[in-house]
This record gives sequence, structure tokens and C-alpha cells, in this order.
Amino acid sequence: MTVVIVIAGVLFGAGAVGALWRIIRGPSALDRIIASDVLVATAMCAIGAEMAINRHTDNLPVLLGLALFGIVGSVSVARFISSRDDA
Repeated sequence: MTVVIVIAGVLFGAGAVGALWRIIRGPSALDRIIASDVLVATAMCAIGAEMAINRHTDNLPVLLGLALFGIVGSVSVARFISSRDDA
């Protein structure tokens, strides 16, 4: 079980580093926005895995807040890009 936890941690870390790299180096604003959504989703997965490993639900409000942040952010960006294309 410890090996699986370490592998999952390494993969979550690699996903977060990749998303941060795209946020810093992204050639366009849309790349940076998508990378921030990926970073939020990676954080949610890592928090969910930690809750499953330790068998508690203490961080459930944090997960719900991150989910709300991700949805509102994606919708806001979609509306911004849509209004910019119409002009």
C-alpha cells in the first residue's frame, strides 16, 4: 500500500509541476487558464486521495470550494472569450 501512495504522490506532484510550468511559460492567456484548471483538478484529486488514505472527511468543504472555484472560473473565461470573439 505504501508503494501505491508514493507513486500517486509522485504523479500528483508531476501533474502540478507541469501545470505550473504551463502557467508560467504559456504562450497565450488561454493556455494559462487551462493550466490553472488542471492545477485545481490536481489539487482536488490529491486532497481526495489523502482523505481516502487517512479515512476521514475533514477536507470535504475544501474540495467543494475548489470545485466551485473551478466551475465559476471556467464559465467566466468561456464568457470572456466568447464576448471577445463577437467584437
